Amino acid sequence: MSSTRSATWWGRLVDVWPRGRSDRGEPPLPVRARAPGGTARPALGAVGIDQPLLWVVVALLCWGLVMVYSASVALPDNPRFASYSTYHFVWRHALAAALGALAGWVAFQFPVETWKKAAVPLFVLSLVLLVLVLVPFIGKGVNGARRWIPLGILNFQPSELAKLAVALYAADYMVRRMEVKERFFRAVWPMAVAVGIVGVLLLAEPDMGAFMVIAVIAMGILFLGGVNARMFFLIALVVVAAFAMVVLTNEWRRERIFAYLDPWSEQHALGKGYQLTHALIALGRGGVWGVGLGASVEKLHWLPEAHTDFLLAVIGEEFGFVGVLTLIALFMWLTRRIMQIGRQAIALDQVFAGLAVQGVGLWIGFQAFINIGVNLGALPTKGLTLPLMSYGGSAVLMNLVAIAFVLRVDWENKRMMHGGRA
Repeated sequence: MSSTRSATWWGRLVDVWPRGRSDRGEPPLPVRARAPGGTARPALGAVGIDQPLLWVVVALLCWGLVMVYSASVALPDNPRFASYSTYHFVWRHALAAALGALAGWVAFQFPVETWKKAAVPLFVLSLVLLVLVLVPFIGKGVNGARRWIPLGILNFQPSELAKLAVALYAADYMVRRMEVKERFFRAVWPMAVAVGIVGVLLLAEPDMGAFMVIAVIAMGILFLGGVNARMFFLIALVVVAAFAMVVLTNEWRRERIFAYLDPWSEQHALGKGYQLTHALIALGRGGVWGVGLGASVEKLHWLPEAHTDFLLAVIGEEFGFVGVLTLIALFMWLTRRIMQIGRQAIALDQVFAGLAVQGVGLWIGFQAFINIGVNLGALPTKGLTLPLMSYGGSAVLMNLVAIAFVLRVDWENKRMMHGGRA
């Protein structure tokens, strides 16, 4: 009877469903079958996709889609968006998620070895696009920033590709330079120059938030790759000093820092502190349980960028403290699981795969941390979206491609643990 069931599509689905303990970071229980010659080979059920990780990503995407609609439903009443329909933003966000899912499915088909070979070309491509976005008539400017390249169905943001490209490039770099990782100049200096070039291009847009994320990805991979700890903390000190100099030498950024420190003052409440004060008002209105889905008042032209950078404030108003806490828990679990997959790959001697996956974990986790901190008033305002949730076509697309890479690494990990080849 079991052979009959296995011959059906339902039986095959049951066979490939993961039976392991991957949600706790442990290798799945071995399931083996016998080849015709009597030798053991990995059964298909041993190499299933990480279902908990996949469903958490789907949950965040769906919740984000609902909240983008809720936060943008009143925007057509604004003269700036008068020509847009009520469903304009949610349809474009859904299209980006669909394209991201398709791109993720394609990305999953490529072996990790192919990703390793593509690391340098992808990094060079990201540099080229970061240059092109600064060229007039190619890059699109919004609110004084030139960060997007119009592609018809969506506006592509090269900095999103750069985040993934830097994670892959830094991982590949560490594998190639593993024998000199204890020597500062030989191990770190070339990577610092590469990240510095990216930083100069991003600050020219300007997009300091993306540069911060990329710097954290690169530094995190260097640290996890085994660079001398004293040298790492020296690099961290230099990077912090560089960011401080960028802020202190730019009047606009300096004013944003002062507004963050005292957003309710008469000087800042209607200026640089306006977004933060209304985000805090939204969170305060939400209380413990929230005012209910769709009942936010702050999204009605009080809170700017409610569907992008300040989506969390609308979530806090409509779902309350419980909703915000749930969201934080989901991102913590997602980041932890991605880092576990990376550690598992390194334990299997797949150093490039492990470091690149941990770079993705740093990307998702750090960007979510910054966005949540900004919305809660714990960090200065930065133009960083909430991964997988905020409105933004290229951001969602590249998030899903990065998650697909993580799932591919996890799939190859399981194959190796059950006697197959990566």
